[in-house]
Amino acid sequence: MEVRRARLIEWQEIAPDVRHFVFEVLGVDRLDFTPGQFVSLTDLVNGRPIKRAYSIASPPFGNNRFELCLNRVQDGAFTPHFFSLPVGAELEMQGPLGMFTQPEPHRETLLVATGTGVAPYRSILQAFLKPGAPPYTLLLGARFEIGLLYREPFEEMARQFSNFRFLPTLTRPGSDWQGLTGRVQRHIQLALGDRRDVDVMLCGMRDMVDEMRLILKEMGFDRKQIRHEKYG
Repeated sequence: MEVRRARLIEWQEIAPDVRHFVFEVLGVDRLDFTPGQFVSLTDLVNGRPIKRAYSIASPPFGNNRFELCLNRVQDGAFTPHFFSLPVGAELEMQGPLGMFTQPEPHRETLLVATGTGVAPYRSILQAFLKPGAPPYTLLLGARFEIGLLYREPFEEMARQFSNFRFLPTLTRPGSDWQGLTGRVQRHIQLALGDRRDVDVMLCGMRDMVDEMRLILKEMGFDRKQIRHEKYG
């Protein structure tokens, strides 16, 4: 597999210990990929190479740039190093790779995520959500309100497009929170209603994904309707 180099262009902190990164791929004019795919990045940490895979959080721009959304894992082998990188730093890159993409042809889709698991959905929605497209529902879970990543852009999408619903839910809501509460699993019926002719994508921590797959199976969903990506 071809190894390229990616240069860090800029970053922005979007929540406590969560950053949005922008990279450019050196030596190419255009980075082609399917929304939902990931890249593998490698760098030396304490003298040894560490490789990690991260979902692309942006649509194909038609140029050589891509964006990532990462959570700093305090005792992690890579993210503390990653968060210390200065603008201009270069990493080895492989990809884009992966099959966590929408089935063809596209049809109505429920996107379920917790935390940074929302990254590939940002790519998918920015690429495919438009008037007349099959409807999307995004069910996004976080502990605290500040952890609802990309909340304002998703709310704007919901205002702009009648074929998009944004359903955020919190497990530790503040006293002024008026939205959904509890884990995403609690709201699967609200998100789906009586529909069973939709595709479902699951992205987030292993326990959520495994439990959601079991719930969907019990509801009558075929495994071919469900795509998943686990973190951790």
